[in-house]
Amino acid sequence: MPYVRRRLAAVTAVLAMSVTSGAVGSPAFADPRETEKTATATGYGGAVSTVDPEASAAAIEVLRKGGNAADAAVAAAATLGVTEPYSAGIGGGGYFVFYDAKTGEVSTIDGRETAPAAMPKNAFIDPATITPAKPAGSPYRFTPELVTSGVSVGVPGTPATWERALERWGTVKLSEALKPAIKVATRGFVVDETFRQQTLDNKLRFEAFTSTSGLFLPGGDAPAVGTVFQNHDLAETYRLLARDGMSAFYTGPLAEQIAATVQNPPKSPTTKLPVPVGRMTAADLAGYRVLDQAPTHVNYRGYDVYGMAPSSSGGTTVGESLNILAQFDLSSTDKPAAYHHYLEASALAFADRGKYVGDPAFVDVPTAELTDPVFGKERACKLNPLEAATKPVAPGDVTGYDGVCPAPAAALADESDTENISTTNLTVSDKWGNVVEYTLTIEQTGGSGIVVPGRGFILNNELTDFTTVYSPTDPNRIEPGKRPRSSMSPTIILQDGKPFLALGSPGGSTIITTVLQTILNRVDLGMSTPEALAAPRASQRNTEKVTAEPEFIAAYGSQLTPYGHLFTPSGDAFTSAAQIGAATAIEFLPDGRTVAAAEPVRRGGGSAMVLEPSP
Repeated sequence: MPYVRRRLAAVTAVLAMSVTSGAVGSPAFADPRETEKTATATGYGGAVSTVDPEASAAAIEVLRKGGNAADAAVAAAATLGVTEPYSAGIGGGGYFVFYDAKTGEVSTIDGRETAPAAMPKNAFIDPATITPAKPAGSPYRFTPELVTSGVSVGVPGTPATWERALERWGTVKLSEALKPAIKVATRGFVVDETFRQQTLDNKLRFEAFTSTSGLFLPGGDAPAVGTVFQNHDLAETYRLLARDGMSAFYTGPLAEQIAATVQNPPKSPTTKLPVPVGRMTAADLAGYRVLDQAPTHVNYRGYDVYGMAPSSSGGTTVGESLNILAQFDLSSTDKPAAYHHYLEASALAFADRGKYVGDPAFVDVPTAELTDPVFGKERACKLNPLEAATKPVAPGDVTGYDGVCPAPAAALADESDTENISTTNLTVSDKWGNVVEYTLTIEQTGGSGIVVPGRGFILNNELTDFTTVYSPTDPNRIEPGKRPRSSMSPTIILQDGKPFLALGSPGGSTIITTVLQTILNRVDLGMSTPEALAAPRASQRNTEKVTAEPEFIAAYGSQLTPYGHLFTPSGDAFTSAAQIGAATAIEFLPDGRTVAAAEPVRRGGGSAMVLEPSP
């Protein structure tokens, strides 16, 4: 059954039943609920694309009342914290990119989580493995042990990001921006197959905590499809923030409770998971700050591409890849040849990402060099148009490059990829021409698994994005106060100083390749933006085999194998596990209309809306 029909069937089922988040039931239709998903919408006056119709409707409501893109983005993000609690929320962090129509400038907010001040370099080592024969010990098994822990929780940045975005660019108060989310949390949303399945996928982890099982496993089971899920605890937390501001999150009783939860997680007496404790304190929360910073920038075939600078690796890696691809005429090649170039350029850029990119407050990140077109030209020397290179490829030398072949190489990076696939992304524009691209996350699906008791939100497990085993030469090594490297890649593209395309995606380190491939599809291969998002995906992150959706392998595998590419399926066909990313985008047409595009299938399909629809 198509997803939209499943959603409508779920709404019908609600006429007969309604459940809450471990609390008291309420009438199913006290308020109309947004359930139908439309993947593409065209029109005027402002647009939004998210993975969820409630979140998209929240943004449209704010735009309809005269709010701008920043206001609407915060409203949508807060609502995603209700309806997509396993991917985002105030227990996490993210990156906010804003195009200001008045100034023509692109600016960003780094709201990435930070490690607590007491975070030691051996934080991920299981003390039980430390012996006289092996004094260094061994790390906890990554999943489910390390990801389900207090030690994996970073100081959240999402609440401060919302506050800062509204301070810099918003027109409404935080209390107004939170109203739609409070409404949805109070009257509930219709449970669909994705929400139920994600809950079941995390059942072992959620059962480890009394607060989490009480909220998301009422009666010991995931909420049934078609029932209404309410989160009164989160609604009350949002009301607290609406009344007292984000200082109520970072100081006072809530901050004390968050720190206590990390240091002493509310373990179930029956869980067999070790649940390593964390070291976050109330002082860590009080000392957290978001960072205003300049975006990365490259020019690709006449388009100005702006992305997120480190601590994210998204802007540098997408930008470097585009600089490499710019050396080749891809519009006149066939798709397999273009995708060969895309895969090879991505591998080269990922080699440099691993070698050089970390939190610039702790390591010297050569952002200007990595996005320098001359460096990209020199890296393109390593791209053979007819043959795939043996992986992993070596990083380039940023200390001395001139764009001339042959190009010198640097030593391989001492790093590993531990980013998980879950996150969420939203894209918003308004009638004045402002644009927001915002990626936010709590890391993997279900985050740390720990709900702050009585508060209704899950804490992140972002610190697992640090390299698990400490190495002094690794730019992504664990250090107190440091932001772990991220692949989130919110991107805004301008043409002649005006918005052309804004896009982003979830997906861990595949976020970079999803954004890059979508740009290639739209700019070089001539697809429309909805087609570019819907096209099957492959992700080359400097590994021996290319991770690819089964549909991509079926369409292009036999044509790319002669180049030397080896493929591994991202999962079984037609399942959510096989899907790479869940992108959102808005394209700005010459006639003044916008095309909001969301996924037609991935993650159950996304929700695109415009304020004033037109053909």
